[in-house]
Amino acid sequence: MIYQPSDDSYLLESQVKKYAQNKSCLDMGSGSGILAEACRKAQASSVLAVDINPESVKYLKDKFRNTNIKIIKSNLFQKVKGKFDLIIFNPPYLPLDAIEPKDSRLATTGGKKGDEISLKFLNQAKIHMNKDSIIILLLSSLTQKIRIIALLSKLSLKNKILAEKRLFMEKLEVWEIKHNNQ
Repeated sequence: MIYQPSDDSYLLESQVKKYAQNKSCLDMGSGSGILAEACRKAQASSVLAVDINPESVKYLKDKFRNTNIKIIKSNLFQKVKGKFDLIIFNPPYLPLDAIEPKDSRLATTGGKKGDEISLKFLNQAKIHMNKDSIIILLLSSLTQKIRIIALLSKLSLKNKILAEKRLFMEKLEVWEIKHNNQ
């Protein structure tokens, strides 16, 4: 199953367009490629789309065949090399729901509490940031944020909310994350 763009994707896309121009961009968990495409359209200097799902990787390679967007299959940063000016992630952020079909959990479930994948991502992202890098991360009010905020502090990173959208059962937030000294 390839995650299809929804409210979270479009909210994140609106912010990516403002940040990507002339930047080296990494779209982690690219899914359908909506954010990689937003980077390309915003004239990013380079775009790397990464996904763990082989179905998504195949789809992205076909979709972006005649573009300068590079696609790789990787479990978060496992096969990613280098540093990026802009790192974007619309992670699976929902807490585990035992009745959700297993094939859709890969795209929606962020772990037992919903924050585990975001925590792994942030721990790994730090070494792929230069001193001026920015991470744009989408979170939900359904995601526990206490451990994420504590980890950001430990990593000497700070966050601010760039955009919000209320839905009937949750509030989506787009966070800008960067080094404390910026």
